[in-house]
Amino acid sequence: MAEAKLIDGKAFAGGLRQRVGAGVADLVSKGGPKPGLATVLVGADPASQVYVRSKGKLAVELGMASFDHQLPEDTSEADLLALIARLNADPAVNGILVQLPLPRHIDTAKILIAIDPAKDVDGFHPVNVGRLGSIAPGAPLDFPVPCTPLGVSMLLQDALGALSGLNAVVVGRSNLVGRPVAQLLLRADCTVTITHSRTRDLPAVCRAADILVVAIGRTEFVKGDWVKPGAAVIDVGINRIPTPEGKSRLVGDVAFAEAQKVAGHITPVPGGVGPMTVACLMYNTLQATRNAAGLPFVAL
Repeated sequence: MAEAKLIDGKAFAGGLRQRVGAGVADLVSKGGPKPGLATVLVGADPASQVYVRSKGKLAVELGMASFDHQLPEDTSEADLLALIARLNADPAVNGILVQLPLPRHIDTAKILIAIDPAKDVDGFHPVNVGRLGSIAPGAPLDFPVPCTPLGVSMLLQDALGALSGLNAVVVGRSNLVGRPVAQLLLRADCTVTITHSRTRDLPAVCRAADILVVAIGRTEFVKGDWVKPGAAVIDVGINRIPTPEGKSRLVGDVAFAEAQKVAGHITPVPGGVGPMTVACLMYNTLQATRNAAGLPFVAL
């Protein structure tokens, strides 16, 4: 059997960014508002600083306004809530992203609930979670959806076309990835199984999957003989492991070399799902701006 076709998330994300940029230019040229993304970072974690900086830079490259708020580690919960209230009330801000994790003295759930659901471009607000959980099959995603799951859905539809009737297995039940991915697959008329640490005979469950989405944060956990021949494998994991040269490299939650020999389609790590997350954040910000202006949803 030939090796699986690589699902090039980096290339797809590049195309999505171009379409978002064109959408922003079209919106502004017709007198619409300039999309504005506000990022909030509490503390000085180097990785988070790089991540937030890259989001703001991309927003500007796509024609959006970027509002960067970097707060000290000891910022109080009350002060953070006050900032979010100001951003909620600011018409120039269409998307609000609070970088996680937050310091321990701040209640993350309270912060996420405080964000206006219409500006919740991460898709974590309970209102948006509820909307995704109750969406009808095939209905438009005209509200913010978590970025990584949205990217997974886009990659699958691009690689496979119609997903209706396919058996999908999601390994991992987190609120950030596993559960929203499952909801998106249900919307696409898949038959969905969510697995977790208590699932019995997990390899056998995985072997029944036409679509296998793995998001558990365990290095190369899913082996090649867990994969159904011809299945589409989406590896959401990002794990750093040492190399013999004393450096490190990134690998996923799937044993890629093994799975590639069995699957029909597979995402690499890096270069698969990862680039889709920030691209989908920009997509959500544009859609939130259109919603705020009373304009119809436009799929890109």
